Amino acid sequence: MPSLPVPAEQLQQAVAAFIVSARAKFAGGLTVAEFGSMVVELLRLCVAGLESLPTDGAAKKAWAIEAVAVLFDSVADLCVPTLLKPVWWLIRPAVRALVLSAAGGALEQVLTLVRAVPGHVSIKGGKR
Repeated sequence: MPSLPVPAEQLQQAVAAFIVSARAKFAGGLTVAEFGSMVVELLRLCVAGLESLPTDGAAKKAWAIEAVAVLFDSVADLCVPTLLKPVWWLIRPAVRALVLSAAGGALEQVLTLVRAVPGHVSIKGGKR
């Protein structure tokens, strides 16, 4: 992921912990629906953390999409049954591009949801 200013280390650590936790939680496999829920949860985490950073919107969006790419690379293979792995390796790049594109659109929706929720919890654990 692109580096962020020093105060953003907490966000980077939170995203890394989220991905490690997701990988451990779903080590036995996961469904596409569970993966989709993880993407939305990760986007919420990114939006909440990136809100306070003095960076332009395009850089924030690129950082959040890169976090989704890391999540995809870490756990997406767990969605595919062993029997379908040969097909998966052929279509994986296209599916990855589709997921990142969808995440870009979902990011706009998550942004409005996070901003609309009064008193939502930030990554620091305190209420806004």
